[in-house]
Amino acid sequence: MKFLVLCLGNIGPEYADTRHNIGFMVADYLAAKFDAPRFEIGRHAFTTEFKHKGHTYVLVKPTTYMNLSGKAAAHWLSTLKIPTENMVVVTDDLALPFGKLRLKGQGSAGGHNGLKDIQATLGTDVYARLRFGVDANFPKGRQVDYVLNPFSADELIELPTRIEKAGDAVLAFGAMGLERAMNIVNVK
Repeated sequence: MKFLVLCLGNIGPEYADTRHNIGFMVADYLAAKFDAPRFEIGRHAFTTEFKHKGHTYVLVKPTTYMNLSGKAAAHWLSTLKIPTENMVVVTDDLALPFGKLRLKGQGSAGGHNGLKDIQATLGTDVYARLRFGVDANFPKGRQVDYVLNPFSADELIELPTRIEKAGDAVLAFGAMGLERAMNIVNVK
């Protein structure tokens, strides 16, 4: 079975270590852990893949920038003939405390422009999304500055462990299916 892991972020060195790029960080972690081939540039994304427990995971890091992530989702789902129910989107979430994970199978975009574009492009809100909490520790009106800035020194200490847990959540989605993975990932 094949799974599409759409890891959201923005391309370019100025965005590399920002909160908004947590999806790219999870993709890089999984690629390194499983010795995946180097990411290759393809249409609308950098991609690579790895195998784990009989499943193939295709890691996709869109080159469309966050607000046009739907282009990458639609293209790679179609090109690889992967059904939407075998896609999980990894993204940042301001509504969750730092490092908290939430796996869901459908719902609103929650104000996230990347998810809004995916939903508009695919015409559905029924797809798995793994939200990685980045907290909302910013003054009113400074949301964009906050998500486009690096993690704090305190957060950086915990970040590798939290990224590993997000990677485990992606693997659980593939190995167990959405419902069982939610029961593991979404524990308080």
